[in-house]
Amino acid sequence: MLVRMSRIRALISAGPTREFFDPVRFISNPSSGRMGYAIAQAALDAGWAVELVSGPVALPAPVGATLVPVVSAADMLAAVQTRFDACDVLVMTAAVSDYRPLLREEHKMKKARERLVVELEPTTDILKTVAARKRQGQYVVGFAAETQDVEAYALGKMRAKNCDMMVANRVGQPGGGFESERNSVVLLWPDGEREPVACADKSAIAHRIVERIAQRRETA
Repeated sequence: MLVRMSRIRALISAGPTREFFDPVRFISNPSSGRMGYAIAQAALDAGWAVELVSGPVALPAPVGATLVPVVSAADMLAAVQTRFDACDVLVMTAAVSDYRPLLREEHKMKKARERLVVELEPTTDILKTVAARKRQGQYVVGFAAETQDVEAYALGKMRAKNCDMMVANRVGQPGGGFESERNSVVLLWPDGEREPVACADKSAIAHRIVERIAQRRETA
């Protein structure tokens, strides 16, 4: 049963970002946005006010959520930074591109050579940037999508990015993670508690995540 706290203001990011190197080509990832949208719906079901900052996905926005569509990592950074101070809970499920092309061509590049080299530069770490200014009472949740040593990497990210909770999940394999309707995760906290959540529909996992956020905030 979900803990209902009607005044919680949740800021949730979801989906991929796109980093263009000409007007029609970009670097991205297979994120469908389903996990983030499921968390937004679970938060609404718990009575929370929800702002959903979403990269390009083929999903309808949950009824009752305020949708903020974005495309690039820079767009998402601006949207999250603008809204972070007013939120009580930040849940960063978005699969934000770590790199973007250093240059963006004005027109479509023609296939005129055997090989093409695109120089990349890092994007800003959104979670680390906003969590660094976390105020008393704000609760920050990150997601760690990894292909190996999942919990070790997730614990490192949680500490480095000043998170109150980290959701770790393995990607790059059939049956869960990106583009799937199901997932299995491990919930991690700085005090050492861990909670494995067995493979289930992303909606069920989302409701468990929201429930645990509510419980943890009450005892913080």
